[in-house]
Amino acid sequence: MFTFRSQRSALLTTILISLVFFLTACQSDQSQTGMQRPPSPVTVSKVQLTDAEQIRAYGGRVYGAREVEVRARVQGILQQRLFKEGEEVKQGDILFQIDPEPFQVALDAAKANHRTATATLNQAEREWRRTSRLYEQNAVSQREYDNARSAYELAQANQSLAQSQVTKAQLELSYTRVKAPVNGVTGLETVSEGNLVERGTLLTSLIQLNPAHVRFSLPEADAALRRNANPGSHSDISSQPATLQTVDGRAYPFTGEIDFTASSVDQLTGTVAARAIFPNPDKRLIPGQFVRVQVLLQSFQDTILIPETAVVQGPQGPSVFVIEENNAQFRPISLGPVTDKGQVVRDGLTAGDLFVINGQVSLYPGARVNIVAGLEE
Repeated sequence: MFTFRSQRSALLTTILISLVFFLTACQSDQSQTGMQRPPSPVTVSKVQLTDAEQIRAYGGRVYGAREVEVRARVQGILQQRLFKEGEEVKQGDILFQIDPEPFQVALDAAKANHRTATATLNQAEREWRRTSRLYEQNAVSQREYDNARSAYELAQANQSLAQSQVTKAQLELSYTRVKAPVNGVTGLETVSEGNLVERGTLLTSLIQLNPAHVRFSLPEADAALRRNANPGSHSDISSQPATLQTVDGRAYPFTGEIDFTASSVDQLTGTVAARAIFPNPDKRLIPGQFVRVQVLLQSFQDTILIPETAVVQGPQGPSVFVIEENNAQFRPISLGPVTDKGQVVRDGLTAGDLFVINGQVSLYPGARVNIVAGLEE
């Protein structure tokens, strides 16, 4: 039995030694194969300093510059609509006619009262002058003098009241002609002819389409970028140009201006409300339409830009492969924002460096490379 155990132990030892030699040989073969790996083909680019802008797009809605409700200012029978629904009207155009007859009668009555008050005032004035002369001659008593003066003052007040009633009647008569308060496009009528309208009844609405307002919201971080890029007053932050894209992706031909940026962040959405004004001479922008507003957040001068695809995640964070003597080396970099031309690199690269923009998947630190494209000056 002792001999059997000894033989088995010797057999196991032989197997283990053979396995160790086999693994060692495999590692040696792999090492030799790695050393003989051909250079990896890569495409490179040379770092250059350039200018760029960070522009972002935000969804927004179109509104009219003015959206006005046209309401009746007096009570009466709506006699006539004097516009075509949906057409453009000018400020002062008559839109509706309310029956003016009752208001004309009221005006005639107010004028008659005014004439009566004027006649009474004239009589009181003559009496006051006569009594004053007699009083100076001690021909009338103090009571008669005071009564004449009070009658004259009362007649003056009545005449002023009658005049205000005439003015009011004239104003209400003018309100029977409902006029457009602003330039704009009319909506549908809400009350048809022949109906009794109360004071304040909504008759139609007007929307001023040129210029057009676009309301949108910026994320809190983007609003902070705009403030940091424009460290002046609040008005400096608001008065900035903006461009527009319609829902079909087409660029709007007119440049607008951001005329309002809220001074606080909406606590529910975490965004900052803003508004831009765009010329709309051909009425292409329609209230309620969804658009995308493109806003310049910040500008960069003489900065380093690289394609986003050139960035790899290395042991020390974002990195790129740079070429040094036909070898690829990891270069940790500090990233800035993404602009319309590429990724901003704040630190880690200098002008003239060669970095890999294609083929970095097969690279590792120290790998030999074969530059197949990108050396053109």
